[in-house]
Amino acid sequence: MAPKFTAELRESFVLPSLIDRTYDVAELVRQNDTINVSQVNAPNGFLLNVAKDATNQACEFDSEAISTSQIAILIDKRAGQAYEFCDLVELQSQISMTRPDVTGSAVFAMNKQVNTHIYSLVDASTTAPDHLLGGTATLNADILTTLTKLADEAFWPEGQRWLLVDPTYHKDLLDATTLVSSDFVGDQPVVGGNIVTERFGWKIVKDNSAALKATVGTGTAGAALAFIPEFMHMVTQRTAQVKISDLHSNKQFGTLMSIDMVFGAKLGINADNKHIEIRVAA
Repeated sequence: MAPKFTAELRESFVLPSLIDRTYDVAELVRQNDTINVSQVNAPNGFLLNVAKDATNQACEFDSEAISTSQIAILIDKRAGQAYEFCDLVELQSQISMTRPDVTGSAVFAMNKQVNTHIYSLVDASTTAPDHLLGGTATLNADILTTLTKLADEAFWPEGQRWLLVDPTYHKDLLDATTLVSSDFVGDQPVVGGNIVTERFGWKIVKDNSAALKATVGTGTAGAALAFIPEFMHMVTQRTAQVKISDLHSNKQFGTLMSIDMVFGAKLGINADNKHIEIRVAA
């Protein structure tokens, strides 16, 4: 009898698709190369007193050296998944590398490693201004307006404010009619297979990945991450690569398949004030 396969229930990965990927598929030759990200810091400018008498107008001014900030993103990570297929397995169980669910599971494993690494870099400011809202029992309208206030004070651009919420906080939002009702919320686009709800200037997306709960939530349900994309940069050296090799040279009747991608990620300039962590845990 031929076996029947069902789809495995899997978490989704949202954050890697939302952070800054300006340098995606960089033309780099090898690992451990770097991409430099720079910004010109805000200057002070000058203000002159100008007399009404044209002969006494101020004509002298002070100049200042241009100031820049820079970070270097090292291409130092390789994420992937590899499978070995014995020829008898393919013949007797109908499992083969050509099955969409097999290749899909390999891609899932690779993306999970990328997502976990990116979340491991999250590190919001815990000093003034404090961007860590610990002890937040419920994610409600009051918390959203508090986030908006913090974002406004940190000069976050309008239209670039994202909020990823875990299932616990997502339930809080679903229970608040004014936050999810079609009478209050407009069009809802989709990102990474998840519906985006726009409220109070935030693009809110459910993120059920284990990495959000483990890092931001410190292992406790009830976790959310607010950010603008430039809080973190990710560079991929090339698109995902698939390799298939015969194992006969190893005295094996079978095939090896692998998929991998080479990338680097790093917090951006002034990143601690460009993202906010919210969690139930103190």
